[in-house]
Amino acid sequence: MNTKSLNLLHAGAFLPAMPLVLDENRKFDEAGQRRLVRYYMEAGVDGLAVAVHTTQFTIRDPKINLFETVLRVVKSEMDAYSARSGRHLLAIAGVCGEAPQAVAEAKLAGSIGYDAVLVSPGGMGHLTEEQLIERTRLIAEVMPVVGFYLQVAVGGRVFSYDYWEKVCAIQNVVAVKAAPFNRYLTADVARAIAFADHEITLYTGNDDSIVTDLLTTYSFQDGDQVRTCRVKGGLLGHWSAWTKTAVDMFRRIKALPEGAPVDPSWYTLAAQVTDVNSAFFDSRNNFAGVIAGMHEVLRRQGLIKGIWCLDPEEGLGAGQSEEIDRVYAQYPELNDDAFVAEFLAKDKEIYG
Repeated sequence: MNTKSLNLLHAGAFLPAMPLVLDENRKFDEAGQRRLVRYYMEAGVDGLAVAVHTTQFTIRDPKINLFETVLRVVKSEMDAYSARSGRHLLAIAGVCGEAPQAVAEAKLAGSIGYDAVLVSPGGMGHLTEEQLIERTRLIAEVMPVVGFYLQVAVGGRVFSYDYWEKVCAIQNVVAVKAAPFNRYLTADVARAIAFADHEITLYTGNDDSIVTDLLTTYSFQDGDQVRTCRVKGGLLGHWSAWTKTAVDMFRRIKALPEGAPVDPSWYTLAAQVTDVNSAFFDSRNNFAGVIAGMHEVLRRQGLIKGIWCLDPEEGLGAGQSEEIDRVYAQYPELNDDAFVAEFLAKDKEIYG
């Protein structure tokens, strides 16, 4: 990883998880995908995570065969924006599967120009923790690694503290996305990072606790010294919609003086963002509509044409549309509809 990317990663970046844009025939909509990337860039993100859960893991299915295509399209649009703006961006690629597949995906991502890979444990329930640690070691030999504590409800598993301690001992592990949606398990990751022998940055993936996580510094007594670990950035599916207001919120949090008292209004905002996420991610139906829900918000804003997913059976959960109506009405200051309308008008002038 080049120095600029590493510094940006360690400083704490705003990284939405990239949705997959399809047309009404459930085929890849390249023009729509590029437009969505431009929206994120104009909203002020620090980079994107691609080929992750929000992008739909089935892009790797040989019958669909979109993994490399999506990686290349998104990276080329990011590169074009960087050339126009002069802004340096982080590009993170998700990798999946057993070690041979994950290593091959990491090599491909590196050849396209991605900075690091987010290593998913999804679908690896048959492997032991030691086997998964070895898998991470092999991937780290070819690309910098962002570890990933994936929520059980969407295919993850519970890991021991020993697992995270060993993952954090791998020298090319540069960050960990903690997304177990569980405070106890998030603390395990923070403790492992705090006691690691090299710099690893903690990112929140807990879409149910975004603001609280970003305000949190973990502290652990170690003999006569104190080890700390702060949540410095986010890599979040929730940030793939209402992105501009979320970026603004993130910048305000980053500007808070470290160690200063936190105004109680931040915790009110934290509860509001969690409530919004409940609607977007369909928590009432055990996250059945998590991807379609994000699509629905983007569809309402005019950023994509429909909520189609690769799996025809995947759609909004029961009552989810009404829940999205509710959070739109109750938290109007959290949407970025006005920004989106302005973006789409300007984008149409340039790209048609």
